[in-house]
Amino acid sequence: MSRKDQQFSDHEQLKAENEYLKLKLMLENGARFEGSPSTDGELPPELENQFLKNMIEFERRWEEHKTIRVFDKIGKPSHFRKVMEIPDNEINQAWDELIFYLQQYNISLDVCSPNISKRELYRFATEELFELETDDMNMPGWITGFIYDEFYPDQVYENTRAATEYCILRLLDKQPLESMYHFRHENIRLNDYYPLTPEEIKKHVNSFKAAYDDLAEPDIQDIDCIINEKISRVTGTYKVKAVIGKDIHELSGKWQVGLGQDEKSGYWYIDQINIEGIKF
Repeated sequence: MSRKDQQFSDHEQLKAENEYLKLKLMLENGARFEGSPSTDGELPPELENQFLKNMIEFERRWEEHKTIRVFDKIGKPSHFRKVMEIPDNEINQAWDELIFYLQQYNISLDVCSPNISKRELYRFATEELFELETDDMNMPGWITGFIYDEFYPDQVYENTRAATEYCILRLLDKQPLESMYHFRHENIRLNDYYPLTPEEIKKHVNSFKAAYDDLAEPDIQDIDCIINEKISRVTGTYKVKAVIGKDIHELSGKWQVGLGQDEKSGYWYIDQINIEGIKF
C-alpha cells in the first residue's frame, strides 16, 4: 500500500471512529451534533476526534462529581503570608504572586467592582477561597473561575452600572431599545407614565428616538447612588445632541433611576426612570 493510500485509510478510520464517538455521546448523554464550526463545512477529523474524546472524558468526570478543597487542589501552599503581615508597599506584589500561583493550577479569581482593593482580594483568597470546595476537574483548557463580587457584591457599583449602562445610556442613544433584563416586569414608571410594562416602555422610548435623525453619544455626569434598605436611587445629569435634518438641538437635564430589591431572589430591578427635558 502506498503512503497516499495509507493516509487515506487512516483518514477514513478516524472518521468512522468519530461517528462512533458521536453516537456514544448521543445515546449516553443526549448530545446533539448539528453542523460543523469549520469554514469549509467539515472539521478536520483529527481535531474532531480530540474534541469528542474530551467531551467523553468531561462527561465521565462530571458523573463522578468529585470535589476538592481549593487549598488541597493547589498543593497546600505554606509560603503565603497572612494579609495583616504584609506592608502596604508589598501588597501589590503579594497579590500578583498569588494570582500567578493560582493560574498554575488553572484557577482564576476576578473582580468586577473597581472599588475592591488588592489587599481585600488577597485576604479573601487566602482566608476564604482556599477553604471552598470545588469540582475536582483537571482537563486541558479547564479553568475553575471565581468572582469576588458573587461573594461580596458591591451594590452601589452594581446599581450605578445598571442605571447608567443599562438604562440612561440606552434610553438616550439612537439604537432601538431592546434588552430590558434589568427592569422590573411590571409597574414601571417612565416620567409621568405609570404603570408600564417593559414592552410599553420600549414603545415610548423608541417613538422618542424615531423623532430624530440622530442622537449623539450621551454625556452623563454627577452620578450618585444611595441605598436605603431595599430601595436604591441613582441620580445624575445628562447632555445629548439631537439631530433633525440640519438642525442640532441639545437636550439636557437631571435624571433619576430607582431600583427595588426583589425579596425572593435578592436581585435589584429598575422600577422608576425620570429624565428632565424629554417627552417620551
